[in-house]
Amino acid sequence: MPHQRPPDRRPAPVRLRRPGRRRWGRWAAGTLSFAVLATSCGGWAVLNGIGSSLDRVDAIGGGPDRPADDGATTFLVVGTDEREGIPESTLKDVLHAGGESCHCTDTMMIVQLSADRGRATVVSVPRDSYVDIPAHQDLATGKQVGAAKGKINAAYGMGGAPLAVRAVEQNTGLRIDHYVEVNFLAFVSTVDALGGVEVCTPKPLRDDYSGLDLPAGTTRLDGAGALRYVRARHVDGSSDLGRMHRQQKFLAQLLQRATTGEALLDPAKLTGVLDTVLRSVKVDKGLGNAELLEFAGRLKDLSASNADFVTVPLAEVDHQVAGWGSTVLWDEKGAAALFEAVRAGRPLTGAGAAAASASAAVPSASPVAGTVPPGEVRVQVLNGAGIQGLGFRVDAELRRAGFATTGMPSNAPGGGTATTRTVIRYDPHWDESVKTLAASLPDAVLEPVPGLGATFQVVAGSEYRPPAGGATAAAAPAPAPTTASAVAGAESGNEISCPS
Repeated sequence: MPHQRPPDRRPAPVRLRRPGRRRWGRWAAGTLSFAVLATSCGGWAVLNGIGSSLDRVDAIGGGPDRPADDGATTFLVVGTDEREGIPESTLKDVLHAGGESCHCTDTMMIVQLSADRGRATVVSVPRDSYVDIPAHQDLATGKQVGAAKGKINAAYGMGGAPLAVRAVEQNTGLRIDHYVEVNFLAFVSTVDALGGVEVCTPKPLRDDYSGLDLPAGTTRLDGAGALRYVRARHVDGSSDLGRMHRQQKFLAQLLQRATTGEALLDPAKLTGVLDTVLRSVKVDKGLGNAELLEFAGRLKDLSASNADFVTVPLAEVDHQVAGWGSTVLWDEKGAAALFEAVRAGRPLTGAGAAAASASAAVPSASPVAGTVPPGEVRVQVLNGAGIQGLGFRVDAELRRAGFATTGMPSNAPGGGTATTRTVIRYDPHWDESVKTLAASLPDAVLEPVPGLGATFQVVAGSEYRPPAGGATAAAAPAPAPTTASAVAGAESGNEISCPS
């Protein structure tokens, strides 16, 4: 049986004075609004009444250089980290939000609803992504600033919401139709209004910085506990990448819960949730009442099973830049393939996408043992050697070899004991798939782990060697961006939701 415990207890609600600029927040409040609006047509009348009170910002600009309209509806959802008007005791004791705030986007997600209304795609953008920042007028000085490189999360502070949108459009090639800026206090209140949300983890999660202390198994979290879950950055060596994956898992679980309707059958509760969420977010001026109602209609048939989640593929996670410090670099080919697939409306997961991945990513001259193509073999990389950056290098090399890596390696458990030999941990039920992985890593030791599931674990040791045939692949002409790289690391909502 999964571990169960009652929701986290937190102090009595604190009444906060309404800040003049309610901009700091979290991705999750915006995603909550998406899920809540999707639950029933009964919320439409409520939404129509509340929509007129939404705080709106002029975020979507014009101009001939914008990406073409692809027929889908694409949102940029950001959470900022401003704390104006929040009592210090609330920040420290209730929200565990320590440190100094920054006038920047702390979290960034691209949420796209397909043109046929049948699918949603969520792309997490690492906040330290080192990208092109368009020319703009600086908010602080009023001076015109030329285009330059910088962290994508700084665009908001440099030129506000319009520059954040332009930076995303310019670097992804995706046309942003709407903008949502959220407040994480609304996240706490809304999760409580839903009666909590269950999360699951195969191992305990502890982060003294955020206050997260989660046992292995399934736990129902209240608002404050859920906030700690999505904010934690010091659970393991994966830092922001691990946090983004937990955010995706939480969103999938939230979508699954909301679309069952069990938490929102009470019209009064639905009204209260909508009021809490919509009065705590900022949206672009083009998202009027009619658009909100259409949005709700497009979402009401969605579920975790037809939502894809992915993080922009990365090539380097600690790229030092003078004046910017540690930044992350995108895997250019992988990122281009991902955004091309999103723009074209192709699914990022499933057998069809996996088959395309295998045929595009693996050179025909490279022999593959077994009958399962690499694109259908899911791999989680663990750094077992304690060598900085090894996990990300192994993940990137396996992805280039065609395997469907998670894109988010982490440190292997073991109390700091370094591993020399690379180990492939696999469930014996997938004995044919492991042949394909073992053929690419012939020096690895095979370790059967009954019950591990369909995702293999590669524990990289200090003697790790790149996948067999890597030199041949590197020497061959690089293929044009295709779905192959785009699906690497993508997961469906069903895959990352808690077992029902």
